[in-house]
Amino acid sequence: MIEKKHIGHEFSPVTLNVEEGKLKFLAKTLGMTQGIYNDPDLAAIAGLPGLLAPPTYPFVLEIEALELVDLVNLLGEPLEKLLHGEENFTYHLPIYAGDKITVRKKITDIIDKKEGALQFVVSQTEFTNQDNKKVAETLTNYVFRH
Repeated sequence: MIEKKHIGHEFSPVTLNVEEGKLKFLAKTLGMTQGIYNDPDLAAIAGLPGLLAPPTYPFVLEIEALELVDLVNLLGEPLEKLLHGEENFTYHLPIYAGDKITVRKKITDIIDKKEGALQFVVSQTEFTNQDNKKVAETLTNYVFRH
Protein backbone atom coordinates (compact mmCIF):
# COMPACT_ATOMS: atom_id res chain seq x y z
CA MET A 1 0.00 0.00 0.00
CA ILE A 2 1.19 3.47 -0.86
CA GLU A 3 1.53 5.71 2.16
CA LYS A 4 -0.24 9.09 2.17
CA LYS A 5 2.97 10.71 3.44
CA HIS A 6 3.99 11.07 -0.22
CA ILE A 7 1.27 13.67 -0.85
CA GLY A 8 3.08 16.95 -1.39
CA HIS A 9 6.33 15.34 -2.51
CA GLU A 10 8.06 17.49 -5.12
CA PHE A 11 10.57 15.95 -7.49
CA SER A 12 13.68 17.94 -8.34
CA PRO A 13 13.05 20.30 -11.27
CA VAL A 14 14.59 19.27 -14.58
CA THR A 15 15.34 21.64 -17.47
CA LEU A 16 15.19 20.19 -20.97
CA ASN A 17 16.00 21.59 -24.40
CA VAL A 18 13.20 21.44 -26.96
CA GLU A 19 14.93 19.86 -29.92
CA GLU A 20 13.77 20.37 -33.48
CA GLY A 21 14.37 16.74 -34.42
CA LYS A 22 12.18 15.44 -31.58
CA LEU A 23 9.38 17.82 -32.57
CA LYS A 24 9.55 16.66 -36.19
CA PHE A 25 9.49 13.02 -35.08
CA LEU A 26 6.49 13.53 -32.80
CA ALA A 27 4.60 15.50 -35.46
CA LYS A 28 5.26 12.74 -38.01
CA THR A 29 4.18 10.07 -35.52
CA LEU A 30 0.96 11.96 -34.82
CA GLY A 31 0.27 12.57 -38.52
CA MET A 32 0.59 16.34 -38.15
CA THR A 33 1.70 17.42 -41.62
CA GLN A 34 1.28 21.20 -41.29
CA GLY A 35 4.57 22.98 -41.98
CA ILE A 36 4.62 24.79 -38.62
CA TYR A 37 5.26 21.38 -37.00
CA ASN A 38 7.89 20.00 -39.37
CA ASP A 39 9.44 22.69 -41.60
CA PRO A 40 11.48 25.46 -39.90
CA ASP A 41 11.23 27.69 -43.00
CA LEU A 42 7.43 27.47 -43.04
CA ALA A 43 7.31 28.09 -39.29
CA ALA A 44 9.42 31.24 -39.84
CA ILE A 45 7.14 32.40 -42.67
CA ALA A 46 4.23 31.96 -40.24
CA GLY A 47 6.05 34.31 -37.85
CA LEU A 48 7.00 31.65 -35.32
CA PRO A 49 10.40 31.61 -33.55
CA GLY A 50 10.83 27.90 -34.34
CA LEU A 51 8.89 24.73 -35.02
CA LEU A 52 5.72 24.57 -32.95
CA ALA A 53 5.49 21.66 -30.52
CA PRO A 54 2.49 19.35 -31.03
CA PRO A 55 -0.16 19.61 -28.30
CA THR A 56 0.87 16.43 -26.44
CA TYR A 57 4.55 17.40 -26.30
CA PRO A 58 4.40 18.29 -22.57
CA PHE A 59 3.81 14.59 -21.88
CA VAL A 60 7.05 13.78 -23.73
CA LEU A 61 8.86 16.31 -21.53
CA GLU A 62 7.27 14.82 -18.42
CA ILE A 63 8.50 11.34 -19.38
CA GLU A 64 12.00 12.65 -20.08
CA ALA A 65 12.15 14.56 -16.79
CA LEU A 66 11.09 11.74 -14.47
CA GLU A 67 11.84 8.08 -14.84
CA LEU A 68 8.85 5.95 -13.84
CA VAL A 69 11.29 3.77 -11.93
CA ASP A 70 12.03 6.76 -9.67
CA LEU A 71 8.31 7.26 -9.05
CA VAL A 72 7.59 3.64 -8.17
CA ASN A 73 10.73 3.42 -6.01
CA LEU A 74 9.63 6.49 -4.05
CA LEU A 75 6.21 4.94 -3.53
CA GLY A 76 7.63 1.51 -2.68
CA GLU A 77 5.77 -0.25 -5.49
CA PRO A 78 6.96 -2.52 -8.31
CA LEU A 79 6.65 -1.16 -11.84
CA GLU A 80 4.46 -4.14 -12.81
CA LYS A 81 1.60 -2.79 -10.67
CA LEU A 82 1.50 0.56 -12.46
CA LEU A 83 -1.08 1.57 -15.04
CA HIS A 84 -1.34 4.99 -16.66
CA GLY A 85 -4.83 6.15 -15.80
CA GLU A 86 -5.35 9.61 -17.21
CA GLU A 87 -3.59 12.72 -18.47
CA ASN A 88 -5.14 16.20 -18.63
CA PHE A 89 -3.43 19.16 -20.28
CA THR A 90 -3.81 22.88 -19.70
CA TYR A 91 -2.00 25.10 -22.18
CA HIS A 92 -0.86 28.64 -21.42
CA LEU A 93 1.69 29.47 -24.13
CA PRO A 94 3.13 27.69 -27.17
CA ILE A 95 6.31 25.63 -26.93
CA TYR A 96 8.83 26.05 -29.74
CA ALA A 97 12.02 24.37 -30.90
CA GLY A 98 14.91 26.04 -29.10
CA ASP A 99 12.98 26.64 -25.87
CA LYS A 100 14.36 25.46 -22.54
CA ILE A 101 11.53 24.00 -20.50
CA THR A 102 11.75 23.39 -16.76
CA VAL A 103 9.56 20.54 -15.54
CA ARG A 104 8.31 20.56 -11.94
CA LYS A 105 6.30 17.54 -10.73
CA LYS A 106 4.44 17.21 -7.44
CA ILE A 107 2.28 14.42 -5.99
CA THR A 108 -1.01 16.10 -5.08
CA ASP A 109 -3.19 13.22 -3.90
CA ILE A 110 -3.32 9.48 -3.20
CA ILE A 111 -6.78 7.94 -3.37
CA ASP A 112 -7.76 4.42 -2.25
CA LYS A 113 -10.54 2.57 -4.10
CA LYS A 114 -12.06 -0.87 -3.68
CA GLU A 115 -10.75 -1.16 -0.11
CA GLY A 116 -7.18 -0.54 -1.26
CA ALA A 117 -7.23 -2.96 -4.20
CA LEU A 118 -6.63 0.11 -6.38
CA GLN A 119 -4.70 3.22 -5.47
CA PHE A 120 -4.62 6.36 -7.56
CA VAL A 121 -1.60 8.63 -7.35
CA VAL A 122 -2.37 12.07 -8.74
CA SER A 123 0.42 14.41 -9.76
CA GLN A 124 0.54 17.92 -11.14
CA THR A 125 3.36 18.97 -13.43
CA GLU A 126 4.17 22.55 -14.40
CA PHE A 127 6.22 23.46 -17.44
CA THR A 128 7.93 26.87 -17.61
CA ASN A 129 10.05 28.25 -20.41
CA GLN A 130 13.40 30.04 -20.36
CA ASP A 131 11.57 33.32 -19.58
CA ASN A 132 10.05 31.71 -16.47
CA LYS A 133 6.59 31.80 -18.08
CA LYS A 134 4.25 28.87 -17.51
CA VAL A 135 3.60 27.20 -20.87
CA ALA A 136 1.58 24.17 -19.75
CA GLU A 137 0.36 22.05 -16.85
CA THR A 138 -0.57 18.39 -16.72
CA LEU A 139 -2.60 16.44 -14.23
CA THR A 140 -1.57 12.77 -14.32
CA ASN A 141 -3.36 9.90 -12.65
CA TYR A 142 -1.32 6.74 -12.05
CA VAL A 143 -3.18 3.60 -11.02
CA PHE A 144 -1.59 0.91 -8.86
CA ARG A 145 -3.22 -2.54 -8.61
CA HIS A 146 -2.89 -4.43 -5.32
